Amino acid sequence: MLLRLSGYVFLCVALAAAAYDGARMLADKGALSFTSVLDHWTMWHPASLSGARVAVEGINAYLWSPLLMTLLVLPAWAVAGGLGIALYLAGYRRPRPALPDGI
Repeated sequence: MLLRLSGYVFLCVALAAAAYDGARMLADKGALSFTSVLDHWTMWHPASLSGARVAVEGINAYLWSPLLMTLLVLPAWAVAGGLGIALYLAGYRRPRPALPDGI
């Protein structure tokens, strides 16, 4: 249940990021542009970005530059949506089959 709930939260974040990009597109008279995760992170809390970079590079410098930067430059709605779908599916359980009335 916790995985599904966090999946819903990330899907809501993806919807908000897509709405932000859509509003920005309307304001720019139709110029198509997507905001990356890195842009959102630097806009909301740049100190934690530099702290995360130092922490990850302390583990291995290769993790930050090619690997995490590849994810951070993707559109925020795509990353949050993909993570939300993955978490929702990880926590999904099939409904129990209905028993016939005769039992």
